[in-house]
Order: sequence, then structure tokens, then C-alpha cells
Amino acid sequence: MTISIAFVLGMLQGVRERGEDGADYLRDAGIAPELLEQPAGRVTAEQYVALFRSLTERRNDDMLGLLSRPLRRGSIALVFRAATSAGTLEMAMRRAAHTFGLLQDDIALEPVHDGALSGWALRFSQGSREQLRFLHEVLLRVFWRLLAWLAGGRLPVARFDFAFPVPEHASSYSLVFPAQLLFEQPRSAIWFDAELLQQPVRRDEQALKEFIANAQTYVILPRRGLDDMGSRIRSYLQRMQPAWPGLAACAEAVHMSTATLQRRLAQEGTSFQSLKDDLRRDLAISRLNTSAVSVAALASELGFADSAAFQRAFKNWTGSAPGPYRRAGQGGGTSANGPQAPGQV
Repeated sequence: MTISIAFVLGMLQGVRERGEDGADYLRDAGIAPELLEQPAGRVTAEQYVALFRSLTERRNDDMLGLLSRPLRRGSIALVFRAATSAGTLEMAMRRAAHTFGLLQDDIALEPVHDGALSGWALRFSQGSREQLRFLHEVLLRVFWRLLAWLAGGRLPVARFDFAFPVPEHASSYSLVFPAQLLFEQPRSAIWFDAELLQQPVRRDEQALKEFIANAQTYVILPRRGLDDMGSRIRSYLQRMQPAWPGLAACAEAVHMSTATLQRRLAQEGTSFQSLKDDLRRDLAISRLNTSAVSVAALASELGFADSAAFQRAFKNWTGSAPGPYRRAGQGGGTSANGPQAPGQV
């Protein structure tokens, strides 16, 4: 999996707004600074998580410099712990919102209702950080994933509201926010079927410890569906590489005609060629970051006729030649202060 550079820029919004260039954090994560200038650039999931960890560890701030004052490391773990002891998901979110409000002064999470839907909206205090779009994105993402985990792993969202215009990278929202998206709304909010929030909390203290130890990965990375057709085809292609079967072979593997498979993928907003290209792009970025494989050998692995064809495709995918990705990978992605301490998020 790879992540759009737009989300990397968002993660750096807080520190850049304070006058830092972010070079130290990028170095920790093994991300080449020149990639920030490429609108189509992408980083690996591991680099994205490493950047998050570098920001929290170097700054001792769970909110990455996005709030008016640091939220000390371990604060979000306290929010999670407060939610786990609740009886229902609704009560869990109320406790999480209350605890989060005690720890900072910039944002309140307030319950909202709209017919059969219930949810929580972000209310920013006067003179706060409302202009930082990534702050809206990350808070809605964190609290949704917390509730989903408390529900046993899955909790469908009915709608995400965003209090800002449609961003240029809106096409990258589909995996991060897999529901109806409304922009230019009065407040950013997350909505659920109200009945779902009456489900019991299904986690205990031991499960909480395990969740907190891996919470950064769980809450900030997109989670691919397990049962949609696009995920099934992507998984099949990945298992079969370097053979790279065509559309007909993939349709046969899922017991469909090619026309039916194409129709199913179109209903999910994708196509066979897009899935194949996205997978090859992600594999290429990962291999460039983690190995010394030659461009020619990588082109062959990915099913290209020659290295020139691969390099043209790579630049089309990412806006950059393979070089910056390889240089970033050679720079390493070691966390700023060593391994993350258990219990901190």
C-alpha cells in the first residue's frame, strides 16, 4: 500500500505553520524532500507511519503540532482507555469526547443527530486551529477507527462531513474515508446509523493494551475492504505475480465472465487496468525503498517490456522518476528516538 503525498503534506501542516521545514522528520521516515513538490508523489505505508512516529516522538506531541499547545505522548491512549470501560459505543464516544476535551482547549467533540443518523461534530474554539485541514481529517479518522475497534473491528460510517472545500486530492479519500463525503459543510462530522451506536463495547483491558501498542498503524492507515471485488482482484494479482494474469484469467479465478467482472469493478469506481497499475505502482515504490534491485530487473518483475517503459509508467503514476524513491530508501526510515514505548500513541 502507498499513500498520497497530499497526506504527508497534511501531516506536516502543524510544524510547517510554526516555521519548521520538516526535514528531520522526513529524514527519519526515509522520505525524499523533493517528493513533496510532486502532486502525484506517493510514499509507502511504512514511511507514513514512520513520519507520524517521528513527529510524535521528537515533539512529545500526540497531535503532531496541529494544536495550539502540545498534547503530550500518551494522551490519546488515555482517551482510548476512557472509552473502553463504557457499556455501549455511544457511551464510549461520549467518554472519549469528554476526556479529549479535558486534555486540550482547541476542539470539542459534540453529539449530533439527523433523523436515523447520529454522530459527532468538531467544534473549534475561537482563534484555534480550524484552518488546518489535516486536523479535521485525522480526528475524524482516529475516532471512527476507535469506535470500529471497540465494536469488534467493523463499524460502517454513513457519511463524513468536512468543513472545507473539495481538496485537490479528494480522489485519495475513498480508502481513508469509505462512505458518502460532503464538503463545505458547517462543521466536520462523522455519522453512523444511530442503532449501531447502541452495540456493546466488545473489548477488554488486555485487548486495549494490544491496540494501543499498534494504534498508530491502525488508526491512520487506510484499511482495504476484504470482500469487495476490487480487493479480491488485487489480492489475486499479488499472489500470481510475476505472471501478471490478464482480465480473462482474473475473471475465471473469481468465477465470472469478463463482462460481469468489468461491471462489478465499475460499480466500485475502479477498473481492472487501474487495479493492476495501482498494485504495480505500490510494489515498485516498496521495492525501490527496501532493496537494491536494478530498474531493469524491477521492470521485468512488474511485467514491463523494458526499463524505459517502466520508467515512463512510474513517472506517470507518481510525477517523479524512480531515483528520489531509491535515494529516500537508502536514507533509512529509523525512528527518531528508537522503538516506540508501549502504551504511547
